[in-house]
Formats: sequence, C-alpha cells, structure tokens
Amino acid sequence: MSAQKACTLGALIADSQIDTLEARMLAAFALDLDRAAIAAHPMRPVDAPAAARLQALFARRRAGEPVAYLLGQREFWSRDFSLTPAVLIPRPETELLVETALQWLDGRNARDGKAGLISDTAPAVLDLGTGSGVVAITLALERGHCVLTAVDQSPDALAVARANAQRLGASVQFLHGDWFNPCVGQRYALVVSNPPYVATDDPHLQQGDLRYEPLAALDGGRGGFACLRRIAREARRHLLPGGCLMLEHGYDQAARLRIYMRELGYVEVQSRDDLAGIARVTLGVMPVAQASTVTV
Repeated sequence: MSAQKACTLGALIADSQIDTLEARMLAAFALDLDRAAIAAHPMRPVDAPAAARLQALFARRRAGEPVAYLLGQREFWSRDFSLTPAVLIPRPETELLVETALQWLDGRNARDGKAGLISDTAPAVLDLGTGSGVVAITLALERGHCVLTAVDQSPDALAVARANAQRLGASVQFLHGDWFNPCVGQRYALVVSNPPYVATDDPHLQQGDLRYEPLAALDGGRGGFACLRRIAREARRHLLPGGCLMLEHGYDQAARLRIYMRELGYVEVQSRDDLAGIARVTLGVMPVAQASTVTV
C-alpha cells in the first residue's frame, strides 16, 4: 500500500481484503466514527497511528477472528451486548427462543386459569448456560414482573453476563455451576436453555467463527444430544405444576427431542420454526399430576 493510499479511509477499506461491510464496521469501531459517515466520506484522512490500529484489526479478521470479538459486542433483540471469547456470539436463531418464551409467559395466566391454578404474580424463570446473558437479560427487561435466574459453569462467562446486566439495568440472579446443580430445591414456571448441541466430531467446529468460540459452549457430545437429554431429564424436578421447558437445538434434532420429551412425560410438546423454516426451539409442559412425583 502506498503512503498516499494509507492516508485516506476509503483506500484503507478498499485494501483491507475483507468484506466491505465488515471493514466499515471495524473502521467505525477503531476510529470512533459513524458507519454512515464512513461510507459517505471515503476521502477522510487517517493519521498513521489510527491507520495502524485499523490495519491490525483487518489482519485479525483476515486470520479468521470473528468481527463480534474484534468489536467486543453484538446486537441482540435491538440491544448491544458486550462479548469476549469466553462466551458464544449470539445468533439470530436464539431470538426465536426469547420470542417463544415471551409468548408463553404472556399466555400463562390464561392457561393457568383454565386449569384451575392460581398464577404467581412474579413467575420464576431459569436460563441454563446463560453465556453472555442475552436470553435472561432480555426476558428480564421485556417482562419485568418475572424473577430471572441464570446459571453458567464458566466464571468468565458469568462475569460478562453480570456486566451486561448491570449496564443494561436488568435484574437477574447469576449462579455458578453445572446446569441445575446450583438450583437444588428450587422450582420454576419456565426453564429455557440454548445448550451445546453440536456433535463432537462435527467438522464445523474447526471452521469459521466456531474455531474461536468456547468449545464447552458448543460441543454437545456424541451426536450433539448429551446436554439436551440431561436438561430435559433433570428439568422435571425443577418445574412447577404446568411449568414449561424450552430448548434451542440443532437443525436436525427437533423430531428426536420431541420423542424424548414425550417419553419423559412432558405434554403439549411442540417445535417452533425459525425464519428459514427450520425447527429450532422445542418446548414441553410438565403435567400437574406428575410435577411432585418425578424421580431422576
């Protein structure tokens, strides 16, 4: 790159050897500029230190590092969440989990009334494997009457989630531990989770952004079903009568998960499709008659 090229923003972006939109996002971050201004003013001069910072980001992106980690944030449900490599990068598919949870919570009073149950004014909601906290925090902010608890086995992930909750003003109790272990004796109206569901031998784990994300948050064991199975089994001890379990899963796991949840005694088992028409979230309800007698 010539010295003349290096002194304009447009030339830096043109020579970045990465996607133009990503280059503009990184430029906005590195130079503290608005993305629209970057597109509108390609001849903006860039001094040598700023150009060096930006070129370093471009080099990291060319090496494969995810843009979300380079920026340290990702938008989810129209809010910006801070990220580090200790947590998964939120995917659009996970917004379906939030949407389905919100719909279920909104309809809970009506369903309980028909069943002759008295609804709590503050339903307890548990998010397992919270990571950056996007699900628990979004539910807490969207439905402030709920009592949110979030669990993760990674202290580093919990630090990210706590910081996000504090910055966004969400009231969430964060617990450290393995799935339901920190929740002994507790029961919830709703349990949600986006657990690891990629098979251990899936080649995608060694490709693209996944190479940089925490393996423990991706690897779901042989066939990718281990965590889904464990959560579905153990959730029965932690759901209130008529409580709901809601799981995000892989593109080809819905049918198997529905069968397993029915075998465990869940009712009203169903799956919801994402915008691509792929079943991504499966839910089931704990029958009133069984909720107090479950053994694992």
